[in-house]
Amino acid sequence: MRSSQHFTAAAAAPDWRSWLDQAPAATRVPDIDSRALTRHLEGGAALLAALPARPQRSAAQLALAAAVHEAGRTARTRFLRLHADWVYERLTEGRSRRPQLAELVYAAADAFPGLTPTRATIAAERTALQGDKEGYEIDQGIFFAEVLAAPASGLHLLESMLRPAPSSAALLQQFRRDGRLPLATLTLERRGAAAHLTMHNLDCLNAEDDQVIADMEAAVDVALLDDEVRVCVLRGGVMRHPKYAGRRVFSAGINLKQLHRGRISYVEFLLQRELGYISKMLRGVLQDQPGALQPRQLVKPWIAAVDSFAIGGGAQLLLVCDKVIGADDSFFSLPAAQEGIVPGVANLRLGRAVGARVSRQIILGGRRIRAAEADGRLLFDEVVAPEALDQAVERAVADYDSPAVVANKRMLTLAEEPLEAFRLYMAEFALEQAHRLYSADVLAKVSRA
Repeated sequence: MRSSQHFTAAAAAPDWRSWLDQAPAATRVPDIDSRALTRHLEGGAALLAALPARPQRSAAQLALAAAVHEAGRTARTRFLRLHADWVYERLTEGRSRRPQLAELVYAAADAFPGLTPTRATIAAERTALQGDKEGYEIDQGIFFAEVLAAPASGLHLLESMLRPAPSSAALLQQFRRDGRLPLATLTLERRGAAAHLTMHNLDCLNAEDDQVIADMEAAVDVALLDDEVRVCVLRGGVMRHPKYAGRRVFSAGINLKQLHRGRISYVEFLLQRELGYISKMLRGVLQDQPGALQPRQLVKPWIAAVDSFAIGGGAQLLLVCDKVIGADDSFFSLPAAQEGIVPGVANLRLGRAVGARVSRQIILGGRRIRAAEADGRLLFDEVVAPEALDQAVERAVADYDSPAVVANKRMLTLAEEPLEAFRLYMAEFALEQAHRLYSADVLAKVSRA
């Protein structure tokens, strides 16, 4: 198999019309099909390399690049439809290893040149505005969509993502020693039986970016792994933003300014949050035990305290929490249609809470649900005055500090969202969200953020 260096240093491009007509024929023999795919994609890479950077391209050059990308993506999809399990087994050594998303997709770039973009390619893309990128993350979306669509590989990947992140072990020791874990955008603190996770991305109303996702993954791991913690509490901190200075805010969702600047990553943000920490909040963390038949599943109840608003990604978090307490002036909103992207797994989960009609009103129509209104009772378990939130949280912690709560949470999750249903949803989401990131309507909207 050719190296990724050989691929990036491809020879002179063939005539583009003949290249488009020369998609590799499938033999159904993985090694042969893999080599044929690499040769074909080398030609496409050379065609793209001969063009100026995307912002400087003419209309004809933009059309050529789009045709090359489309042909390459069709070839990748056909290959993975046949060989996703074979590719995944190669990358995980027969499913004996459990790499995280980024490690997996960049290993694919090295082992199967052209199948996915290299780490260097994505790093270069991150220096451009979202609208000026080539869109290589869509190729990552194809890879994950096909792996997740393959039942055995997809399930293995979902279960791998429920393992603690590699960096969590050292942070757990720090938390056990100090009872407190300060990270860049949040703080985790043990108070009695509860771990209080307070988000404090203060200047942007707890909007999410890549750093927030990494910090949330670490904090959720630590809260679930710490044996002294039996209940987890999620809340927003006091803001510095001029409009909300001195007030707590739960979350404003995705940071659209960062998306416009090209700094919201497909893998480390959009996929990692769904397959990583949010899934762990719902299903718990899996901890491998030497000699045991099954990993240890650490499940704990999550209580959300909502000040001001939970918008977008913040609203999505409420759908995996076991109790939601809202200030009577707070609201819930999923402005997916306005932003142009898919609101995570909310399309799968929201209907269970509010019903199909209200779910469509929220996701498709942009309806806000205020905690104090009648439909707010479908999303907020308890609504109190802002100054009474602290006491309400304390009562909830006492109520949910019970082994029976943990056991029944596990059974409710099995009944409401089996892992197989989640796998099928994420297989579709992985590709749809990748395309949405580079769609004309989204690029136009984020350019105004």
